[in-house]
Amino acid sequence: MNRTEFIKSMKSAPAKQWDIIITGGGATGLGIAIDAASRGYKTLLLEQADFAKGTSSRSTKLVHGGVRYLAQGDIALVREALYERGLLLNNAPHLAHNQQFIIPHYNWWQGPFYTIGLKIYDLLSGRLSLGSSSHISKKEVLSRLPNIQPKGLKGGIVYHDGQFDDARLAINMAQTAAENGAVLLNYFKVNGLLKQADGRVSGVTATDLETGESFQLAARTVINATGVFVDEILQLDNPGARPMVRPSQGVHLVLDASFLQGSSAIMIPKTSDGRVLFAVPWHNKVLLGTTDTPLDEHRMEPVALEKEINFILQTAAQYLAKPPARKDVLSVFAGLRPLAAPQKDTGSTKEISRSHKIIVAPSGLITITGGKWTTYRRMAEDTVEEAIRQGKLSPAACKTKGMHLHGYQKQPMAKAPLDVYGSDATLLQSIVSLQPALGERLHPRLPYIKAQVIWAVKHEMARTVEDTLARRLRALFLDAQAAIDMAPQVAALMAAELGRDEHWQEQQVRSFTDIAQHYLLAD
Repeated sequence: MNRTEFIKSMKSAPAKQWDIIITGGGATGLGIAIDAASRGYKTLLLEQADFAKGTSSRSTKLVHGGVRYLAQGDIALVREALYERGLLLNNAPHLAHNQQFIIPHYNWWQGPFYTIGLKIYDLLSGRLSLGSSSHISKKEVLSRLPNIQPKGLKGGIVYHDGQFDDARLAINMAQTAAENGAVLLNYFKVNGLLKQADGRVSGVTATDLETGESFQLAARTVINATGVFVDEILQLDNPGARPMVRPSQGVHLVLDASFLQGSSAIMIPKTSDGRVLFAVPWHNKVLLGTTDTPLDEHRMEPVALEKEINFILQTAAQYLAKPPARKDVLSVFAGLRPLAAPQKDTGSTKEISRSHKIIVAPSGLITITGGKWTTYRRMAEDTVEEAIRQGKLSPAACKTKGMHLHGYQKQPMAKAPLDVYGSDATLLQSIVSLQPALGERLHPRLPYIKAQVIWAVKHEMARTVEDTLARRLRALFLDAQAAIDMAPQVAALMAAELGRDEHWQEQQVRSFTDIAQHYLLAD
C-alpha cells in the first residue's frame, strides 16, 4: 500500500464515479472494502485518522462467540459469531489462533453449571469447533495456571476460543482490499455529503489532512462505517437526527507474563458487578480486562477512569496468588465500543444490543452500527448487499468466506518475533540480510527491530510515529515507557523514508509522548 500512489489514482480520473465510498477505516469499514472490491465494485475508503486508530486496535484481542451472550440467551448472535470465528482462524492463521481458556470455580455447583453451558457453546460452533470443553481437577488447574489463587479452588472448566492481534489484522485487511482494487486513504476526513436535487446522497466532500487539499468525490452509494463517530456523519445528512450509537468504554491493563505463568488464559464469567474478566497471554505479556462503562460523550483518545483501573486490579487480586499492583502495569488502554443505542434511556450496557444494525436514511446513506470484531466479515457482507440495492449496482456474489487475508501462512513460525507478518516475514528477513543494521532492536524490553519501521512506512501506510508504535508495532500497548524511549529512533527512521526534516521529528516525538502518557499508570 502506498498513500501517494492511491492519491494519484484518485486524481487521475477526477470525474470518476465510485460505486461505493466508505467512510471509516476500522474493522467494519475495512471489511466492507474487501467485500465490495472483491465483487468488482469501484471502492474508495476514507479514514480521518489511521486505520484501526479507534475501537479496532483497543479490543480484548479475542475472536469469540461470547460466553457472556450465551448466558444472556442470545443464541443467534453466539452462533453467528462462532461461525465467523472459524472462518477468520482459517483465513488469517498467522494472526488468529486457537486459545485455551480456563474458568476456575470455587463453588461445587459452578462445575456442572459452566460445563453444561460450554457444551452448548461447543455444539453451536459445529464443524468449525476449536476443541471440546471439559472439566478438570484442582491439581490440573494449578498445573496449567500456576498463579491462580489455590484457596477454595474446586476445579476448572476448559474451553477454546480464538485470539488475534487486532491492529495487525486491520492492516492486513487494508492490504487485502487494495490487492482487490480498492483505494484506501488514511488521514482523509469526510466533512460533507454531496446530494442530488431529490435529496439523495451522491458522494462526499473530503479533505486530505496532510496537505489541506479538498476533494468532491461522486459515488453511487455512500456507507457510514465510522464506529462511535457514526452520528457525526448522520448529522451531515440530517442535522438533529436521533443518535444511533451509545458508546461503552472498555479498559485493559497489560502486565508481565509472570502474572499468568502459563499458556492458558483465565476467564472469570461473573465478577462482583456482573462483568466478565479475562487474563489472556498476548505477545509475551498478560492482557487483563475489561470494563463496560456507558459514556455520554467520546473522543479519539479515550482515557481509563480510576474506578475502571481499580475494579480490574481488585478483581484480579481475588483470583491471582500474586496479585498485580499499580506499579506492575506496563500499559493501560481504553477503547470505545460502538453499541447500537437503545430506544429507551438506560444506564446499563447490558440492555444495548451487540448485534449489528444497518440503517438506510431517506437520502440513501447507509449506516452500519453495533457488531463486534469477530463478525466483521458478516457485517460487511450484509452492508454490501444493501449497497447493491441502494446504488442499483450489478449484483455480484460475496467472495469473502474462504478468502485468505494478506500475509496468509498456514504454518506460521512458532513464536518468532516476525510471526505477525505471515508470508511477508521472509521479505523482512531479506531486508535485514542486505542491511544488517536494520536488524538492531529498538528497545531491549521489546523484540521490535528497525526494519519493521521501514516496512511500516513503505508497505503499511504508517504516517506518524504513533501509527508505527501503536498499530504497526504494538509497543505502546505492551510497554508504554519503552515505546516513549523508542520514539526518537522511530521518528528518525520514518523521516528518512518520508522525506521529513528535524522539525517534523521533534514534533512527532512530542505528539507521541503526549499520547503515551495516558498509557502510563501513575503510582
